[in-house]
Amino acid sequence: MSDSLYRYLTYESLDDGAIVRIMLNRPETRNAQNRGLLVELGQAFLRAEEDDAVRVVILGGNGPMFSTGHDMGSRQGREDMAPGPNRHPSAGVNGGTRQGAEKLMLQEWHHFFESTRRWRNLRKITVAAVHGEVYAAGLMLMWACDLIVAAEGTTFADMVGTRLGMCGMEYFAHPWEFGPRKAKELLLTGDSIDAEEAWRLGMVSKIFPPDELQESALAFARRIAAMPTMAALLIKESVNQSVDHMGFYTALNACFTLHELNHAHWGWVHDDGMPMGMPGDEGVVDWRTSPRVAPALRDQVVAPDPVG
Repeated sequence: MSDSLYRYLTYESLDDGAIVRIMLNRPETRNAQNRGLLVELGQAFLRAEEDDAVRVVILGGNGPMFSTGHDMGSRQGREDMAPGPNRHPSAGVNGGTRQGAEKLMLQEWHHFFESTRRWRNLRKITVAAVHGEVYAAGLMLMWACDLIVAAEGTTFADMVGTRLGMCGMEYFAHPWEFGPRKAKELLLTGDSIDAEEAWRLGMVSKIFPPDELQESALAFARRIAAMPTMAALLIKESVNQSVDHMGFYTALNACFTLHELNHAHWGWVHDDGMPMGMPGDEGVVDWRTSPRVAPALRDQVVAPDPVG
């Protein structure tokens, strides 16, 4: 059973409430994350968390992609943040009335960094079911989940270094998910890895045919939901605390600060205060016209353009 409480996602209760399936629902923008979607996603996760009937939460996306990352300028995305009748209420609090780097840092801390970290620690087991291209901040949503299943043909990339002049995303889990050297390679080139390599890295648990992704994710969730809830929660907490004691939590905090320093650099460089690299800046390519993301191949500096 699903409901219509949300504008940018769907919330479906399955198996007498034991499983909740949340689907990002901006297919026309490839599930780009505008402010409204992120706030609704936080509300939906907390709704599932407070419901004692829920054992497992599945997070997926409608349309051709799980998520293309942050909304970089759709009409809805602009209206969420600009003065006017359609401005999202969150744009005027949590630093929204401050100026310069302080405003951006506080807003990004609440809506990109701390929210992702909060979802990572949700008191339920979470499964991301991803497909298509999972880009940039799409990785953040996926990495916040306990387990990840992917459709065959899914690719993963963070191109913000080459296309926006940024040192990765606000929730910087890259070295932990890709490994240190692979993280450097993917961030410095903007290249992608496929689902098979993600599985070999341990980032993805299962790979299913695209037309079976949602049903297979549900079957996987049902297997996990059969566990005692206390055991499942403590398994999650044991692993999360182990990684945190290895430095994950501290590294996230440090790298968020570096991310904001990167924004402040571009805000200082640009006369209009734009806090990211723009086409024409040294080494920054135009993300709107740049070639498709290329796969990171073992024996080639740059993969051949499959279209060219």
